[in-house]
Amino acid sequence: MRFTALTVELQKVLGNVGGVIPSRSTLPILENFLFEVSNNHLQITATDLDTSMSMSLPVKDSEAGTIAVPAKRLAETIRSLPNTEIQFSAQGDKNKILLKTGNGEYRLTGESSENYPTVPKFKSNDELKINAETLKRLITKTSFAVSSDELRPAMMGVLFQIKKNEIRAVATDGHRLVRLINSSFSTGIGDREVIVPAKALNLVLKSFDDAESSVSFSENHAMFTAGTTRLVSRMIEEKFPNYESVIPLDNEKELLIDKNQLLASVRRTALYASSTTHQVRLALKKGSLAVSAEDIDFGSEARETLACEYSADAMEIGFNSAYMLDMLSHIDTDEVQLMLSSPTRASILKPTSQKEGENLLMLVMPVRLND
Repeated sequence: MRFTALTVELQKVLGNVGGVIPSRSTLPILENFLFEVSNNHLQITATDLDTSMSMSLPVKDSEAGTIAVPAKRLAETIRSLPNTEIQFSAQGDKNKILLKTGNGEYRLTGESSENYPTVPKFKSNDELKINAETLKRLITKTSFAVSSDELRPAMMGVLFQIKKNEIRAVATDGHRLVRLINSSFSTGIGDREVIVPAKALNLVLKSFDDAESSVSFSENHAMFTAGTTRLVSRMIEEKFPNYESVIPLDNEKELLIDKNQLLASVRRTALYASSTTHQVRLALKKGSLAVSAEDIDFGSEARETLACEYSADAMEIGFNSAYMLDMLSHIDTDEVQLMLSSPTRASILKPTSQKEGENLLMLVMPVRLND
């Protein structure tokens, strides 16, 4: 097989597809890209057995064929080259690969494509047409809150609840929860619930442009498609927590405040918080909010006072500063609304105005205040 391509175009595809390659694997073949050339197109595939991704690009002077190519060495070589044409050729019987540019030659050994895992054959039961911008927004606003705890696999992905006229994306790690409802279009498919792993969703964010995309579902896989990009992910077949039961409906204490001022204040005061708890204290009283943190072990302390709209009874509540920073960073409006009940119950954080057709809600559990 052979082809000629521009290094800048090849690097872009390798960078996207390479996100699937596992850092360590008991199957060495997974540390390779699968190259398939036909009709002056090169399709590049990578898989970790749970997630498979392929992208294609036009090439010239091609000869059809397939080979598995060492991913790390190839990607680093292409990345280090200037934007130029590169000729790729492989002897199928010996799996010897030659890369040639105007002033260099690079030789490496691949593996037979016959040893490469077969990407799951996808038989779609349902297909959802969705603008890539809408899909990426559903992911961006929720995926940061997924859990990394392998003992709680259901929380290691985003729950998508699909109904006739809306999609709900939900993520939680047990300490915080984010729910985004989009009801701006008709899904055109039947009701279903799926949990998609965070790794696959992060690849969608990185690789998909803002063109039309589609999401298809089989019995245990989800396939995301946009242009020449296709990503197939095994779904998490666990029961997602009953998140609706933990969303409080009676948080009557309401704080309105400038989001950027609160974000900056929490970021600064968190520098003085305990490196173990990351706790910041919010002290609310009519018309003002005091943000403070301390680290008793090192004798450090910080306190700031911000103007706000608050007219309920005075109260103090503690939060993990990392969670607060994450959530505030994912809200678009200039002002935010914090709805509270007591120092020991979940609080709700929302934008003061919602994008048309959307409803974004964030929940965060408080932490016990230091005496």
